[in-house]
Formats: sequence, structure tokens, C-alpha cells
Amino acid sequence: MPNEPLAGMNVLVVDDEPMLRRHLVATLERMGADASGADSLRAARLMANELGFDFVLLDVNLPDGLGTDLLREKTFGHHTGVIVMTAEGGIRGAVEAIQLGALDYLAKPFEPEALVLTLSRGRRSRAQARAEEQRKSDSPAGAFFFGESMAALELQLGRILAADRRLGTELPPVLIQGETGTGKTTIARWLHERGPRPDGPMVDMNCSAIPESLAESELFGHEKGAFTDARSARLGLFEAAAGGTLFLDEIHSLSPALQGKLLTAIEERRIRRVGGNRSVPVDVRIIAAANRDLRQEVAGGRFREDLFHRLDLFRIAIPPLRVRGGDILRLAETLIQKCSRRHRLPAKPISELGQRRLLHYGWPGNVRELAHEVERALVFEDGPELQFDPLLGAGGAAGQNPASPSGADAPALSGSGVSGTGEWFYPGYRFPESGFSLEDAILRLIHHALSQSGGNVSGAARLLGVSRDYLRYRLAPTRTEAGDSPETAGLSAP
Repeated sequence: MPNEPLAGMNVLVVDDEPMLRRHLVATLERMGADASGADSLRAARLMANELGFDFVLLDVNLPDGLGTDLLREKTFGHHTGVIVMTAEGGIRGAVEAIQLGALDYLAKPFEPEALVLTLSRGRRSRAQARAEEQRKSDSPAGAFFFGESMAALELQLGRILAADRRLGTELPPVLIQGETGTGKTTIARWLHERGPRPDGPMVDMNCSAIPESLAESELFGHEKGAFTDARSARLGLFEAAAGGTLFLDEIHSLSPALQGKLLTAIEERRIRRVGGNRSVPVDVRIIAAANRDLRQEVAGGRFREDLFHRLDLFRIAIPPLRVRGGDILRLAETLIQKCSRRHRLPAKPISELGQRRLLHYGWPGNVRELAHEVERALVFEDGPELQFDPLLGAGGAAGQNPASPSGADAPALSGSGVSGTGEWFYPGYRFPESGFSLEDAILRLIHHALSQSGGNVSGAARLLGVSRDYLRYRLAPTRTEAGDSPETAGLSAP
């Protein structure tokens, strides 16, 4: 068995027997998991609300009620797997828990091997369920593409899939054009997963990220001795994507010479490795993407016209976010729901002011930027509604990127906290006359680190450069209520 078979897993142990609880926490941590303990329903609710977990080991009988109560309440959320622990003869409670949505059960006493096997099986089943859920999604890539402004895109995608079904094996290339952040990669993956070859590999290459001297070897592979460092033969991405899809992002970045070789590979369905003297047949579907208008690139002599026409058989144009009108608000609300589930945060409505800011902002980063702003607002804004304060702050005008605050024009930090992290350290910031809560700022940093690490306490501690004990201490209130155990004291929301 590997030394850390549960690495990366975040587990909560809910059991009122102190020795067993501590033993399970220690066992899980020895196997690579990040583990915490709770001794009651109340403590489990507080910790689930504060941290969120991948899996919960839940005892059925607890001092303040039945563990199955937490399943009825859906305390742990859709993405947390619950495994029930039952004493001998407690099979009835285990069956009820399974009916309420638990993944599995363990009969006490159990060996560490049984614990590892059950959690590993649970991780696999959760991953398969998420993949199947994504595969069955009716809308392309879920939240990114829907609404009146995307009707033309949905029609294009439907036509491509219908043509794919008719053509069967030799699938023609697809060209996706759109600004940075509009979702070109997401559309390419959607086409791959719903096309005739969903079980084949999808291999991607960002053409702008590969040096020109290495791009040919990256695409077509090389033979041993083809150049100084070629100590062995190497397959290229064309061969790695055999039977599936090769996604070439920012294809306009390829050199003219490599564009010619790519055209030959697409037309002849054969490639020649660097340093090789024989052709190798390849069977791949090419999806290319560009954040520039390739017609203009052709007119400027920067892109081969024959390659453009070969790629342009199926063209998908993704509109920028700024022209999508009221769909922006629907998209933001969908992203709020997704983000709140991922971070175990309450989903808040958007205020009227927040709606105006979303509609009037230019969104140079498109959907990717909107997703980041939604996450920032959910994590840092305290009020009952989301205001999206940073969008028009710091001198930024509608339709432009907000300027970085500096000097006398920098906004003051609010007394209740700040909207981001890096913005705190500009020397021009002014403190409000009413003062500034340092304690609140520290807690906000902790929450941000927890959200960035997916609720993993050890990961958040590493991001902040502190120990796990310090992080737990900062989350604790000034007093421990009577009856709270040291493990659960202070894990209520700050």
C-alpha cells in the first residue's frame, strides 16, 4: 500500500468517543489526508459551514441526536461524500443512512486497510459521478453558454455535432474564434466530449507558449539523434492524440514554415517526425482556436491563406461578454450558485447597484474575469447582497479595466475589511477616520486562503506561511462556550 494513499483528501471524523476520534484523525493524517474531528452534531454543523470537506466519517449515535439528522438536513452539501460508522448490530441505521444519501458504511471495529479501501472507492465513485454529470449537461459547458445572445453559437454547435454523426470517422477541422477569456478551450472540450470520439484522448497545445525551435518537435515528435538533446525517439502531440482530438490554441502564433507542415499533416493525415525519413499515419480531429481575426492575419501576410481555408470549414464565433446584454446577469447568477457550492458559502443575490456595475463594465477578460469577480465578491463582501465594489472603484470607468490604486487617489480601506488581498499593500491607501479592523483583515485572509486551497487546512496554512495550529487558533473566538471540546471551540463563523 502506498505511504500516502489518501493524499489530498480532506476528511471530517464525527464521533463522540475521544480516543477513537483521535485515533482515526491520526490514522488519516498518517495516510496523507487532512483530517479534523468533531464530537457532536452541533460541532459537525459548525465545521461543515466553516471549512467544507471531501468526505465525512459519521457515527450514527451522537450525544445530541442521530448522525442521520445531518443527512436529512443536507449539512455537508452535494460534493461531500458521507461514510457512516456503525457499531456491531447497527446495520439498520446504516441502511437508513444509505437511503438518505450516504456513500457507504463501515462496521466498527474496522482495520486501517478497510478505511483506506472505503475512502478510495468513494473518491473514485465521486469522480465518476462528476464526470457523468458534466457529460450529460444539456448546455455547452454549463454556466458559460446560454441565453439569447448565444442562440447563434448553440445553432453552430448543433450543426457540427449533426455533421459529425453523418461523417463518422474522418472528422473535418473546427476553427474557434473569440477574445481571450470567452471560453474557447471550454467549447473545444465540449465538442470533444459530445462528438463521436469521447473516449479518445484530448491533447492541447498553446502555440504561443512553445518556443519556435521546439514547436515542430512538440507537434510531430522526433527520432533519436535528430538534434543535440534528442537522446531517444519521442512521440509528438499528433500521435499522442490518436483516435481523439488535438486542440491547437492561439494557432496564429505558429511560424509560417510550421503552418505549411501543419497544413500537409491535416490534408494527408500523415506526419513525419523531426529527423525521420518515413511518414506516420495519424487519425486525429483538429480543433484550432485564435483570439485574433484570422482573415485579418491572412490579409496582413501573417497566416497562410491555404491553411485558413482548410481550418475554416466549421467556424465558431464566440461573442465577447460586453455584447451579451442581460445574459451577463443570468450568467453571474449561475456562477454565484456554482461558486457558493464549491466553497460552501451562502449564495447571495446581486443588489441593484451590483447589477448596474456588471452591465456597465467592459469585461476585457470576458467570462474568465466575471468568474473571478464572482468568487471575489462571495469571499470578501459581508452584506446580504453582492455589490461588486471593485468593478468601478479606483478610478475605473465603465468599459475599462479598473486602474491600480496608488498615491492620493487610492481608495480608503473600509472599516469592515477590503475587497482583495494584494491591494492592501499600496502605500497610498488611507485608513478611514473610524478606524480599521485588523482582526477582520486577518480573518478575511484566512478565509481567502481556505477558499483557494479548497477548504484544505494544511494547504491554507502553507499559503499563509503559518502552522495549522495558528490557523485554528485564529478561527477560534475569545471565549470557549461551556460544553465545547477543544477540537470544536471557535469554529463558528467569525
